[in-house]
Amino acid sequence: MRLDNLTFKGGIHIPDHKELTKDKAIERANDPKMVFIPLHQNVGAPCESLVKVGDQVKVGQKIGDSKAFVSAPVHSSVSGVVKSITTMYIPTGKKSECIVIESDGQNELFESVKPKGDLDSLTSEEIFDIIREAGIVGLGGAAFPCHAKIVKSDEKKVDEVILNGAECEPYLTCDHRLMLEGSEKIIYGLKVLMKYTESKNGFIGIENNKMDAINAFSKVIPEGSNIKLANLKTKFPQGDSYRMVYAITGKTVPQGGRCKDVGVVVNNVATAYAIAEAILEGKPLYERVVTVTGSGIKEPKNLLVKVGTTIGDLIEQCGGFNGKPGKIIAGGPMTGTAQFTLDTPVTKCTSGIIVLTDEESKPQPISECIRCGKCLEVCSVGLQPLFISAYSLKNNFDEAEKYNATACIECGACSYVCPAKRPLTESIKHAKHEIKSRRKKS
Repeated sequence: MRLDNLTFKGGIHIPDHKELTKDKAIERANDPKMVFIPLHQNVGAPCESLVKVGDQVKVGQKIGDSKAFVSAPVHSSVSGVVKSITTMYIPTGKKSECIVIESDGQNELFESVKPKGDLDSLTSEEIFDIIREAGIVGLGGAAFPCHAKIVKSDEKKVDEVILNGAECEPYLTCDHRLMLEGSEKIIYGLKVLMKYTESKNGFIGIENNKMDAINAFSKVIPEGSNIKLANLKTKFPQGDSYRMVYAITGKTVPQGGRCKDVGVVVNNVATAYAIAEAILEGKPLYERVVTVTGSGIKEPKNLLVKVGTTIGDLIEQCGGFNGKPGKIIAGGPMTGTAQFTLDTPVTKCTSGIIVLTDEESKPQPISECIRCGKCLEVCSVGLQPLFISAYSLKNNFDEAEKYNATACIECGACSYVCPAKRPLTESIKHAKHEIKSRRKKS
């Protein structure tokens, strides 16, 4: 099986700007004096608070949970006292109840934070429970609860587990650094997933602009192992799970389906790292690596950040703004969300904070569509963005639905290549929202 220079149809090549942080080792961020921990940090149901104002909490203590299956508990990232429970904006632009904890600076661990045993002796049920109780979600940005993604099913057997190390978004290097500095733990996490799913093969997909990461894994994967490295062509959106599955296995995930429909489970490399820490150290997911970067930052860095730390605290630790900031983005520049306040807290799925200068973020003039067809060429889903967008802008969502608007993955490639600078992705996203809202009402 050829696992070199793999790719998919469509996509774009973008200046990656990764030189700002790709060679900078992960630093532990300064401990915040106050954390604001959202009770909704996954695509499923929000959690309910398990603590009240005045309670003393410790690092790794579960402070929020839900009875819903598609949900993930949240844990305290500091030791200290609960000062309030309030509603705040989170990086996605939505509101969530947040538990506000004043740190005592001691970082005292909760009693349950201890190794969970040897992998060979753990049962499938125990692995599932460890992952669920650790609150692990997809750390590539989707934040789908990991236990809900991998749960066993008689109808859907898993043949391959793929770890996504593409990190195709410009600027972001948090996964790259984690692969360089934590390759052994990532391999361990992959073995955990393979054991639980009873899969035959494991793959780690890495774009070929990260050859040092490929070399790092080559040194820790035993000869003859059923874990293979997949060298991927550097192209956006290579990190999309459907594109990853196709590039590595040749399988096509059905529209509206899941990777498990074709016998594959895809997880981010950082997710596998978190799984390893949950078993080896008993550590819940209460901190993650965040890339703080952009020409609007004085000292771009990769930081290990406690969940609940504010964006402002991280920017300050990186020397503050370099000139006048024009836009602050949580996540990558293609799929992330612009922020309007520095008080927004980091969540489990915050991969980066990108600060662009005022000059860089100036909007470009929009002109009429010239029917050049570039948006069709780059769409990795095979859609016709210009027509979906046109119908959306006219509020004709029935026609937009006929053009399969809901299949859009909102990668932004069409908007990027459009010479007329049409708001393609934004209008298609609006159409998707309207179409799904109507389906719920009907």
